[in-house]
Amino acid sequence: MKRFIVLLLLAITTTPLMAEAPPSVAMLNLFYNGMKARVTDDTIKTQFKDIDAALRDAFMSGRNGEVRRHLSKGMSLAIGRGWGHKQEYEASLIARTDNAFADPTLPVTIRLSQLFPVKAPVANDAPQTMLTAQFEDAPLRARVVLHEPPQRFNQPGKKLQEIADVPGLSSDLIESPMAYQFDVTDIEDGNYQIRVEVYNENGTIGSSGTPLFVRAGLNKRITALRAAAKEADESVQADILYPLDMMRKISHDIMAAGRFDVDAEIAAAEYIAVTKKPFKNKTGDFERHYYLEDAGEIMPYRVYVPASYKKGKRHPLIIALHGLGGNEDSMFARRYGMTALSEERGYIMAAPMGYREDGGYGAMGGRNTHRGEMSEQDVMNVLARMRDQYNIDEDRIYLMGHSMGAIGTWSLAAQYPDIWAALGPIAGLGDPATTQVFKHIPQIVVHGDADNTVPVGGSRAMVEALKLHEATVTYIEVPGGGHTNIAPMNMSKIFDFFDEHRRES
Repeated sequence: MKRFIVLLLLAITTTPLMAEAPPSVAMLNLFYNGMKARVTDDTIKTQFKDIDAALRDAFMSGRNGEVRRHLSKGMSLAIGRGWGHKQEYEASLIARTDNAFADPTLPVTIRLSQLFPVKAPVANDAPQTMLTAQFEDAPLRARVVLHEPPQRFNQPGKKLQEIADVPGLSSDLIESPMAYQFDVTDIEDGNYQIRVEVYNENGTIGSSGTPLFVRAGLNKRITALRAAAKEADESVQADILYPLDMMRKISHDIMAAGRFDVDAEIAAAEYIAVTKKPFKNKTGDFERHYYLEDAGEIMPYRVYVPASYKKGKRHPLIIALHGLGGNEDSMFARRYGMTALSEERGYIMAAPMGYREDGGYGAMGGRNTHRGEMSEQDVMNVLARMRDQYNIDEDRIYLMGHSMGAIGTWSLAAQYPDIWAALGPIAGLGDPATTQVFKHIPQIVVHGDADNTVPVGGSRAMVEALKLHEATVTYIEVPGGGHTNIAPMNMSKIFDFFDEHRRES
């Protein structure tokens, strides 16, 4: 089972987010595997074999610092930068602020530390020896610089101004991290990136950046929302407080900023706070939130209710699970076409966050991890809320997902086999040994035979196991199909399949 989990972590992927917070190990795997697939140099490919072996060992022993080091090395080799002491040092750096959402009335503190210790350089490695000279012969300093937000992952935006020059930087930022407090009074409202550049008289050694969102009057709006939530009906308190909780998680590096729009989210919360029963009889596409007690966090989930919804009539429900790096909005993207099909065919649709962008719905890392447990619980809580708030046909509850969401679909089917009327995993993999548990559930499986992200063998193995159990399964293997393009072209077929199947009595 451990081997299955490691292979799963090394395989799954989807479109990466433009986030400045440190990517999770699973997200780094996403980047590494995508870069590795494009390398043609045989010498580098040989090095990848050694890296992959070291990764498996580090994964199995739970040494996340070593995992990050090996992934950073693989990505550096993949883009032609090589790997020496300088590259290792730069990859280890991580900048953080005490509050990513700044009101100009209060100062901000930025810290620079390291994600993993940098190994001592090898004597005969000239680039590493040069860096050692930089450390030993000249004291380290740090420049704190304001930039525009990055347009691409790990690529700084335009430099706007230098905020400070900090002397006396330690060469070991794990033992002695840098901390510097600065004033944002003269910084205009906007989205920025604060970068810390480590340098000395021999040149720049490395840098790291973190997001900064400056908004005048932000603290007053936060205070007003907290007060409004106390007076609001309990059913909408989480909806009002969600942006505040998300801002806290981004500031503490619990969640990446990603596509979080602080202005839109606060405005939405303010509207809910002053509107009586804002979700009563609401149809169409909208977001809801609830408090996940065991995690101590507010979870978002996206909902679609067709215009044809009537309280007196039972309606089918689809729970849609996003891929790695996605969120509750991902399966609602126009390219999937799910909301249009839901409207056309009368389906209610709900897409949970799954606790984290790499939560795995109980599959990744196993259900015995906090992240996996919370991810699974989030999905089941959203299902319970949909059952409670809408007239759901209990014999027509469907589960589907893409990539990590497909992996989660098969995992949750094994854990809760009596709920689902049918399954729709797209470009996933699973544990064939579990198919005995949910062989009675009809399934439509979609995968491309040219998928370099989650190889088609994962679905083939699951389909073969299901057929051995004489399960009802429709398998669509798309010739030349990649990881992402196969989903939109087959979505109507998935809905057709759902139309045809009800839960067995």
